Amino acid sequence: MKLADPPMPETSGRRRRKDARPSEIAAAALAVFAEKGFAAARLEDVAARAGVAKGTVYLYFSTKEALFEAVVRDAFRPLLDGVGRARMDTSTSCADQLRGVLTIVYRELVATERRQIMRLLIAEAERFPDLVSFYHREIVSRGRGLLAAILADGVARGEFRDGPAVRQPEVVIGPAIMAAVWKLVFEPVEPLDLDRYAAAHLDLVMAGLSAREEAPPQVRGSARHAPRSRRAT
Repeated sequence: MKLADPPMPETSGRRRRKDARPSEIAAAALAVFAEKGFAAARLEDVAARAGVAKGTVYLYFSTKEALFEAVVRDAFRPLLDGVGRARMDTSTSCADQLRGVLTIVYRELVATERRQIMRLLIAEAERFPDLVSFYHREIVSRGRGLLAAILADGVARGEFRDGPAVRQPEVVIGPAIMAAVWKLVFEPVEPLDLDRYAAAHLDLVMAGLSAREEAPPQVRGSARHAPRSRRAT
């Protein structure tokens, strides 16, 4: 009896391709979700966009919700990893750490198609609250915690003043969210210069947080209108 030939060992190239497939499917899903919305998107559409069989999608993701979670993790991993590295670099000032974080937010979120996830969440939040809870837990809470730690350390080091913004770190990141919304909605009408906008954002945040006290500017004509002292009689 002739024995069957032993299976060919999986080559490193095929293994790398297989390992990359979930990320490729997630990237295709982001494009489909952005185009059709989460509710209307089908896994068949994702498979077609990724160039794989529908069964391949189910091999990695059992539900559309699980696929959305993978989209979010893949999309925001570079952002959160970059923020985490900036936070761990204690040799730099907190001001430089904060500049690095905001730069990463613009580079990895606002300036890329990852901002489409915000459109999905806003559009689908009422119908799919579990997706919003997942995003808040995995992205918003972690990012806010890292940002709050930088601000608190800045206060402890005497770099930042202990003002309301330190206790509400959302306001520090707020202009970047506005930029993402602008790119999603108003870009065809009035394109946004992200370099200039990001520079203005950094200037606003650093000036607002700075612990250095500056003398208020002299009001024009204040000397001329100052009350004169009366002559002694």
